[in-house]
Amino acid sequence: MIRRLGSQRFHRVVKALVVVTFLVGVSVAAVKGTGILFPDWSGPTAGNYDKPSSDMGKKATARRPWSITTMASSIDGKPIAGKPVSVVGEIIDLSCYLQVGKHGDKHRGCGQKCAANGQPIGLLAKDGTVYMLIDEEHNQRRDGLTEFRKQAIEYMAHIVRVNGTLTQVEGQNALFVQGYLKKQ
Repeated sequence: MIRRLGSQRFHRVVKALVVVTFLVGVSVAAVKGTGILFPDWSGPTAGNYDKPSSDMGKKATARRPWSITTMASSIDGKPIAGKPVSVVGEIIDLSCYLQVGKHGDKHRGCGQKCAANGQPIGLLAKDGTVYMLIDEEHNQRRDGLTEFRKQAIEYMAHIVRVNGTLTQVEGQNALFVQGYLKKQ
């Protein structure tokens, strides 16, 4: 075959086949989904998906998924549709996870520093779904009168059950958590 194609042409064909094989592999992986990034890199600090280490947040109800301040702050009294959920997952620093895939006990200290300095906090479910975690009470959150971030930093890299109100906008999952108002 090399004699018929010539050495240079043969190498071009081989390179093209390698590129096509790579692109097919990437396409299949994209369609299949990735689940948890680097699942074997580092396990959680505490808890597992069958037995979470803790529960966070008050359970919302279908009748009242939003707090009074969220309702009052919404446009025309109509916040984005939300449904009450309880999700088990690992508390993560979203910035490091979405940038370099880090999570688990090896990343706990870095994740705590990032979250303490304002980086977004998330929840990583067993199937790889990522939720941004946000204090639910609108006015108190805005005015710095909630302590969810403090609790989430403490539980960084722990697998916990988070109760709250789920919204999904343009493929983004946000889980709003109630019950962390500062004592006055």
